[in-house]
Amino acid sequence: MNSYVKTALAVAMSACTFSMAVAQDKVISVGLNGDIRSTDPGVNRDDNTDAVMMHIVEGLVAYREDTSIAPMLASAVAVSPDGLRYTFSLRDGVHFQNGQRLTAKDVQWTWQRYLDPKTQWRCLAEFDGRGAARIVDVATPDPKTVVFTLDQANGLFLAAMARPDCAGSGILHPDSLAADGSWRAPIGTGPFTLGKWQKGQYVELDRFKEYTPRAEAEADGYTGNKQAFVDKVRFQVIPDSASAKAALLSGGVDLLPDVTAMDAAQLKQDKNLQIQVSPIMTISGLLFQTRDPLLKDVRIRRAVALSLDYAQMVAALSDGLSVVNNSVIPTASPYYDDTARQGYTYNLDEARRLLKEAGYGGEKIRMLVNKRYPQMFDMGLLSQAMTQAAGLNIEMETLEWGTQLERYQTGSYQMMSFSYSGRFDAAQSFESVIGDKQKEPRKVWDNPEALAILREAQREVDPAKRQPLFDKLHTLMLKDVPMVVIYNGTAIGAMGKRVEGYRSWPVAKPRLWGVKLADTSK
Repeated sequence: MNSYVKTALAVAMSACTFSMAVAQDKVISVGLNGDIRSTDPGVNRDDNTDAVMMHIVEGLVAYREDTSIAPMLASAVAVSPDGLRYTFSLRDGVHFQNGQRLTAKDVQWTWQRYLDPKTQWRCLAEFDGRGAARIVDVATPDPKTVVFTLDQANGLFLAAMARPDCAGSGILHPDSLAADGSWRAPIGTGPFTLGKWQKGQYVELDRFKEYTPRAEAEADGYTGNKQAFVDKVRFQVIPDSASAKAALLSGGVDLLPDVTAMDAAQLKQDKNLQIQVSPIMTISGLLFQTRDPLLKDVRIRRAVALSLDYAQMVAALSDGLSVVNNSVIPTASPYYDDTARQGYTYNLDEARRLLKEAGYGGEKIRMLVNKRYPQMFDMGLLSQAMTQAAGLNIEMETLEWGTQLERYQTGSYQMMSFSYSGRFDAAQSFESVIGDKQKEPRKVWDNPEALAILREAQREVDPAKRQPLFDKLHTLMLKDVPMVVIYNGTAIGAMGKRVEGYRSWPVAKPRLWGVKLADTSK
């Protein structure tokens, strides 16, 4: 019996046993391609961790469906004329999952924890002065008001707060920590609470029955009315994509939030399944370590860029659903203009000339890939094959995703096939790659001129003045080639017919509030 069939059967049997145990509950089972890294929001995290934690915690503001920013735990946000003070009024009647009422002091405590370097919050650099501005004070003039004071104006302050990779700057109750200050478990205000985490197997979330939704009629991205209609969510860890597909077909899981275009084409032939597709703002491409003895030569990096047949690559990687994009600015961004459309032209002769000029003698270049995300692996495989025609000797090294992520965080690689989760402002997209490698080793583009332009774009609020700044950054990036952006992806969700209300969206993360399970027993 094939291993993926065995896995699918095990998932189906586990789901059956689980469903019998909670026969009176409405349970939705969701397949994940890997386990979460921790339950500490925005700290020890990856994309799956963010997706799960965003069901438990909520921030002061959040992204709407159209990627604009709106209040979440706040009822209103006021910005001072000089852009230095942000005043948040808290909603009435919001409770934590331990029954305690949300107050301004809880917001202050949470942000003091985030701003403490010992917490190792993913987004600390956005708020401690390394980014566009520094938070100099978080004041609580009364139980329902929180005032943030910045050292300088920052047009992206709210957008940075809402970032999913920051866990939306989710507000926590102090009881999330043990008496000695160590992490215990998240106590947030979201529509689900953390149930059981069986590491390597599943994560269960329970509906927060006393959840206080916003007054809007429907959910809107990560804000709006986030009422839960299922009693439990079970995120089932199924690393192998073939096993995940088999589990969906057998009823072992109800939903796969991220399937490949090839799998989607096969699954939509099944009348018992439904497929949802949404363009997303992920950035997929090849990263170079520009401090590497070999790849510090821009001519070699440019040779790689000119060796790739992008149209052929993207057609194969997305089954024709995506288009080529050599810019960090996603195609769905309002800042994606004619300048951003300029990219690299496939030119093997020029690539060979550059390699000869650089004195490249066939030295091995090691490219890191992983198999958790098939598109990353396939992107590496196609790149390896195409660059051989120019005389490049690229060898793939396949790692576990967690290991590759750690190598990315520390900058310990030569070359890497990688994807960034979506950023919804062009400045955030550039910020994810620009920075001082000495201070932030994960940054791929260490160029002081680019950093200065980025800081100006982060402070500026007028779109007409921001556009030329992004145009400058794109043009400069094509010149420096610290990475090769190839395309933006699509979010493809596959689910059984009984799943109602689920929507794929540009953030490319599953949202299980607002989702219902139809009664198929009748």
